[in-house]
Amino acid sequence: MRKLTFAMNISVDGYTAAPGDDLGWSVPSDELFQWWSDRVDQTGLALYGRRLWDGMSSHWPTADKEPGATPATIEYARRWRDMPKVVFSATPRSVDWNTRLVTGDAVTEITRLKADDGAPMEIGGATLASAAMRAGLIDEYVLVTHPVLVGGGTPFFTALDHWVNLSLVETRTLSGGVTVTKYETRH
Repeated sequence: MRKLTFAMNISVDGYTAAPGDDLGWSVPSDELFQWWSDRVDQTGLALYGRRLWDGMSSHWPTADKEPGATPATIEYARRWRDMPKVVFSATPRSVDWNTRLVTGDAVTEITRLKADDGAPMEIGGATLASAAMRAGLIDEYVLVTHPVLVGGGTPFFTALDHWVNLSLVETRTLSGGVTVTKYETRH
């Protein structure tokens, strides 16, 4: 069975995006950018919601060709293109860069994917992750907490019908006061 991890940048008050989908507060340091790049390199399959896919696919396929692209940007863009991806969207669209589209029920497909053997999966996008969270499919939560309060926006966690007990497995402090906190779900 594959492990499913939900990892995203969050504010101290628990939001993945500020009002108006503002992400300006979460610009990564070089150290954090490398941390994210290493995660992409270790991900067997990335699961994206439509909105996160739109943002990632509008930039990363060609980011390494931009004037002034740094070696880290070039590495991340290559890793991102090579990583297998699934996009969940009710709106038919074309996908590329080692990606397939799922227009059906996300929870059913994620359950099927988890049952396979293979490298770990990452889920991205608060809406898609909230469906997996409510269905009890997430095995690990990684909170990359930035020292900022944004006062509202898109929450990392969704309302749940029952408690989910977690075990702390790692904490790490990066430059700029960013903390990485990893929890495993206790079943």
